[in-house]
Amino acid sequence: MNSVDHSNFSKYRRLIAVLLTATIGLTAPAYATDRSGRLSVDGRERTYTVHLPDGLSPPGGYPVILAFHGGGMQGRQMERLTRLDQVANTRRFIAVYPDGINKHWNDGRTTIRYPQDDVGFVAALIARLNTDYSTNRDRIYATGISNGALFAERLGCDLSQQIAGIAPVAGTLPFEVAPRCHPIRRIAVMQIAGTNDPIMPYKGGLVADFGGRGEGGIVLSVAETTAFWGKHNGCGMVSRPIPIPTVAPFDRTRVLRVSYQDCPATGVVQLLIVLGGGHTWPGGPQYARPIFVGQASRQLDASSAIADFFLSLPSSR
Repeated sequence: MNSVDHSNFSKYRRLIAVLLTATIGLTAPAYATDRSGRLSVDGRERTYTVHLPDGLSPPGGYPVILAFHGGGMQGRQMERLTRLDQVANTRRFIAVYPDGINKHWNDGRTTIRYPQDDVGFVAALIARLNTDYSTNRDRIYATGISNGALFAERLGCDLSQQIAGIAPVAGTLPFEVAPRCHPIRRIAVMQIAGTNDPIMPYKGGLVADFGGRGEGGIVLSVAETTAFWGKHNGCGMVSRPIPIPTVAPFDRTRVLRVSYQDCPATGVVQLLIVLGGGHTWPGGPQYARPIFVGQASRQLDASSAIADFFLSLPSSR
């Protein structure tokens, strides 16, 4: 095999990236990078991937969005599902994709098979990110889907001293977590949920366990979950649902926005209801047949909506 001039190869790769950017209209920086990381927590090696935009960090450091995969996935799959990297490049934040143990997170349900200290892992991961990168420690956020969404809810409860906001998608507060959820400060919340989710019931109750192969358990309804966060943050009444303009005329799903009134600036609570949406990431791929997971909406780009929500918030301190 011929030897490779890595210097020239790097130049060619950057040139190709620039040409692709010019050809297909991308505005993402050409030199954004993914970096794999390892961290030892409680004697176990934990892994994660960091997507870092190119260029100098913004004043005060980069905001950070931690994206937690669903059950049976890993961080790289979450990266592909959400395409959050593309949003990170244009909106200038660090996207982080942690890996769960045995492809799951300990979200607080008593039915979880692997009750490892994932909250401790995330706390250690945030500390590592703050050391390794130019981060804004007041602008650390978490999102996730399914098991990762339930885990984001739990982080809002147990790690509010480090996480300023959460955006769970297709997942609500676990029934067992709610009574002991006492965040030490307000956190901003954007809940995204499909009304036709066949796995995580919109109205709460039993989570599908796939004949004993899934994690099962019980979750609060979407309304109960958002009401919990609204009450905790000291918000007022909930607004009437406002339709979001249709952008995909052949997609039968529709999106409504519900906001809690009079919330503090750092404790905004919003709900995006995907009418007809399933156990999916809106704007993401239809990763399984609708008969199994429901419909992936094309009326909303969840990644952009989440980034816009987080980045519109003031500093949490």
